[in-house]
Amino acid sequence: MRSEKSDFPLMNEPAPEMLKMSVFAVRSGVPIPTIKHYLRERLLPEPVRTSKNMAYYDAALIPRVKAIKRLQTTLHLPLHVIRQVLDRAENEVMPGDVAIEATIARVLGELAPRECLSRKQLAEAGVLDEELALFRALGIIAPDLSGGTERYVGDDVTLLRLLGQARRAGLSAKMLPPEILRAYVEALGNLVRVELQMFRAGVLPVAGNDLAKLSEVATTLSERLVVLLRRKLLLPTLRSLVEEPTPAPID
Repeated sequence: MRSEKSDFPLMNEPAPEMLKMSVFAVRSGVPIPTIKHYLRERLLPEPVRTSKNMAYYDAALIPRVKAIKRLQTTLHLPLHVIRQVLDRAENEVMPGDVAIEATIARVLGELAPRECLSRKQLAEAGVLDEELALFRALGIIAPDLSGGTERYVGDDVTLLRLLGQARRAGLSAKMLPPEILRAYVEALGNLVRVELQMFRAGVLPVAGNDLAKLSEVATTLSERLVVLLRRKLLLPTLRSLVEEPTPAPID
């Protein structure tokens, strides 16, 4: 019996249509240098090479090339984000959700700072190994290992710097333990889930061609809305806590 993962096609399965680079480029509507760039960025699999100077490309990849170009020109996404988006799309994620994810990735990338620090630099700044381990376990930071060294970029650096500033200002680990972030993550995780569920249920079905634009507007709005609502709720919540009866001491 033939395994589903067999590398050998059935006799009645059509052979893939293989194209020379020049033909593949014309049918994709993308110049040859751009296709070579996609190959270097691992957006396309390597072609079948019959000699040093001759390679053939699977015609089934033409829709992927067109999708890459469309995501570049319409959403202005970097290629590494496009690769992740297309890989998820091939895993049967709904197209609308892919568009939302792509737009959110671009907006968050634009909002995040560009700073990059190595693990050694973080240690010199006072970030402890146990704090890094906790934050990674919570899923709120993730190292970039692409260059062979452990680096942290963007909002990860901002978060770690913020903790360092709190320590230097006198908020010790005993007063503000890193573990407190677990409650923050859980609370904000619930908020984000509700937000995305509302968007997918209310906007996605009727957005049509405006989906990318509306996803961008909603993402930017949420960033500001959370800050403003917290500001509005801070004093009323504090007064509510002050008015609560003091718990009796435990014997």
